[in-house]
Amino acid sequence: MSADLPGDKPFVLLATRAQDLPADEEYALFLRFTGLPPGRLRRVRLERDPMPEIDLDEVAGILVGGSPFNASDPWEEKSAVQRRVEAEMAALVDEVVARDAPFLGACYGVGTLGTHLGAPIDGTYAESIGVVDVSLSEAGRADPLLAGMPEGFAAFVGHKEAISALPPAATLLASSPTCPVQMFRVGENVYATQFHPELDLAGIVTRIHAYASYGYFAPDELDLTLAAVRRAPVTATGRILRTFVERYAR
Repeated sequence: MSADLPGDKPFVLLATRAQDLPADEEYALFLRFTGLPPGRLRRVRLERDPMPEIDLDEVAGILVGGSPFNASDPWEEKSAVQRRVEAEMAALVDEVVARDAPFLGACYGVGTLGTHLGAPIDGTYAESIGVVDVSLSEAGRADPLLAGMPEGFAAFVGHKEAISALPPAATLLASSPTCPVQMFRVGENVYATQFHPELDLAGIVTRIHAYASYGYFAPDELDLTLAAVRRAPVTATGRILRTFVERYAR
């Protein structure tokens, strides 16, 4: 697919995973599902390095991966790295929303974009690691980024926080029975998903093992969690990433 994309401007993946194995696998999954070659998907590991200057006129779009950071954690409990990352992300998201620049945040994108909007972010609609059934809203069925997606599809989730009330500035695109805001849009080009469109089964199994001590599940629930991600096949969500790239490549 990459040979057929217009233009040559790169996309940027903002990542915050400290462990190399899940971090590298996340990048590989974004490459796979977007269809981009490495030269057109620049990865920035924010947990390691300060955010470089990003000229939105010189990039095709911004992608944000998942994160062990929680926006709703008390400020005094956040590490110096998390505080820096949140400040850098806030400045970028302010510009992205003001310019309605192409942006797709997966999971952690809900925290960053939701914070910008002043949305309540808390544990009300946290979801255990597993597969959930996601349904498109009427607006979602009409949204160009979701063109070709089934009205209902399975998706991988696992998050301690979520938006508990969608602010008026956002348009709801998708929900699940256990989390009313699974995907939303701001303006015409700024998106966030609570589910992980970049994940396949192998990828989420890697993360389950990498983050086994991060409080997503109890120590004796490893086997149950591994079984939960095999509840149903997840086959449609990667299309969202491909469509994002096809829509915004320039």
